[in-house]
Order: sequence, then structure tokens, then C-alpha cells
Amino acid sequence: MGLDTFRPITEDDPMLHHIHTEYFAVPQETVDTIHEVRARGGRIIAVGTTATRALESAYDPEIGDIAAIGAPTSLYILPGFEFQVIDALITNFHVPRSTLMMLVSAFSSREHILGAYQHAIEERYRMLSFGDAMFIA
Repeated sequence: MGLDTFRPITEDDPMLHHIHTEYFAVPQETVDTIHEVRARGGRIIAVGTTATRALESAYDPEIGDIAAIGAPTSLYILPGFEFQVIDALITNFHVPRSTLMMLVSAFSSREHILGAYQHAIEERYRMLSFGDAMFIA
């Protein structure tokens, strides 16, 4: 994860924002574990937006499955994105107008996420990277 992760989206249209590229690796052991969990009917829960981006970047549409890989990614997850690998997400409360906010809004909905933020503000949660987290299923 690079510092650019925290750079705010300044464009009126988030689609025009240029997301940074970062290196990720998903080893065969992780792919095998995902297959085992799915075979048992379990869910894949990513811990963090970086893990989410890595797992979704490892999805290979040609084989219709996740594959072991180490490569750069500039995957930009926005509302409307169809998740192929993860089923739920644990993540921090993120800065508004950030790529991370776009990712969590894609997983749920902007309205649902903003409702969670309103609750967190009312209850005085600690926010951002070293604060409280949320589980989005």
C-alpha cells in the first residue's frame, strides 16, 4: 500500500481519478485455502482494502477463478464493481472522497456506508486507519 492510497479524489466524476499502481502477491497456498473454504460452503472475508484489492486483482476472468500471481495492479474498485473473490470485508472507517471509500461503497452501497459513518460519529468511534473497524457483509 502506498501513500497515494490516501490521496483524495478531487475530480467531480470519480471515474476520472487516476488510481496508483501497487505490487501485490497472492501465493498458491492462499488460492488453495480459498478453494477449500468455498468447497465447505464458507465465505471469503478480506481483512482490509489492500487485501481486497489484491484478491480481486488475482481473479482471472479467462479461467473464471482466482489464480496465484505476483504483479502490479491498478485495479480501481468503484460502485458497480462485481466482486468475484471476497464475500465480506473488515476495514477501517476511511476518509471521504478517497479510493478506499469508493471500494467500501462498491461492496455495500454509498447510503449504507454513510449510515455507518453517521452512527460512528454519533457514538464517538475512533476513525481512520488507527481507529475502529467495520464488518461489511
